[in-house]
Formats: sequence, C-alpha cells, structure tokens
Amino acid sequence: MGRLIERWLVRRKKESFMSSNAEPTPLDLVVAITGASGAVYATRLLQVLVNAGRRVHVTVSKSAAQVFQHEIGLTLDLENCDLNKLLTYHEPISDSPPRGSLVYHHYQDFRAGIASGSFLTAGMVVCPCSMGTLASIANGLSTNLIHRAADVHLKERRKLILVPRETPLGSIQLENMKRLADVGAIILPAMPGFYHGPTTIQDLVDFVVGRICDQLGVPHELFKRWGEN
Repeated sequence: MGRLIERWLVRRKKESFMSSNAEPTPLDLVVAITGASGAVYATRLLQVLVNAGRRVHVTVSKSAAQVFQHEIGLTLDLENCDLNKLLTYHEPISDSPPRGSLVYHHYQDFRAGIASGSFLTAGMVVCPCSMGTLASIANGLSTNLIHRAADVHLKERRKLILVPRETPLGSIQLENMKRLADVGAIILPAMPGFYHGPTTIQDLVDFVVGRICDQLGVPHELFKRWGEN
C-alpha cells in the first residue's frame, strides 16, 4: 500500500508540473470604465481586445457614462447598455468580423461572475481610472461591482491594470498609487510616447492602448516599437 501511495504522489507531481507549464488558454478579461477623462482609450481598448478574439466583461460607472456623452457624444443607457456603440466608434481594424465578444454587467450588479474569485479571468483593466475609483480600490471599499472586481483580482493575485488620466497629482493620489503598486497592481498612466512618430490623436491613443495590451499579453500592431526599423 505504501508503494502504491508513493507512485500516486509521483504521478500527481508530474501532472501538476505539466499543467503549470501548459500553453495558456485565452481566458476572459474584465474592462471597467470609470469617470476620468479619456473615453477614447476605453472604446479603442475594447475594439482591439474583441478583434484579438477575447471575450471581455464590461462594466461602466455612472460618471463614465456622463464623460462618454461629453467627450465623444455617445449616450449609454446603463440599464440596457448597447455595447455595439462602444465597438463602432473607431474605424474597423480589419475587414474581418471581430472574433471576440463583449458581456455587459451593471456596475451595481454584485451577482455578476466577475464579483467572485471563483470566476476565472486573465486580468482586469480599469480604463480610464478615476481618482475616486483608485482611492476606493486602494482602501478595499467594494461599494460597487468595479471596486469589487478589482479587489478580487488583487486578492487572487491576478493582473490588475489601472490607467489613471489625471494631472497634476497630489500626495494622496500618489500614495494610493504606491499602495496599489506595492500589492501587485500595475499603474499604467495614460501617457503616450512620441518615439513612434505619431501624427494623429489616434496614434497617441493607440500607444496607450498598445501598452495595456502588452501587459495583458494580447498581441497587437498598434505602434512602432523602440528599436524596430
């Protein structure tokens, strides 16, 4: 009996090793949109992720809907949200139909799968991330689905990317960012580079979106990388 148990343990160890080194499967992603300026970053990110074949769970705050109306003229009914509006704001990336999909969750719906750590995802992005949302996440205040989903990603040690768009920054905002970075969140400010030779606003938007995709492991060709000919 002892030898049987020993052989079983060896086999389980081998299976565990093979599983941890297997090719990753494209799990679902979460994108939360909050009330900071930068609606175009959110719409472009969703378009790129869906075009890459990912299923994206989307939740939008009440303030974000107001920003969408003000910045890009999109009216979002959060009670019955038409996600196609988010995907068609920009010119199509290719002639082929998108391979992924969007799933909408109301920002107050704690019954959504993304509110639980048992719902597996490959990461979450808050884009753009308001300073109020940043503060709530930093202090563990799960007052809505956005905060809760972010808290889940932190406690489960999954990738959480926060894209603040604010300037200047005070010590409170900087301390909140440091606190989140210390526990594993990635602080990715909406700060476009210029070494890729941008000529349009879309080029600047694509740089930020491309860097988000880099963190998520989603391939893209949104900008020319440093060192490329």
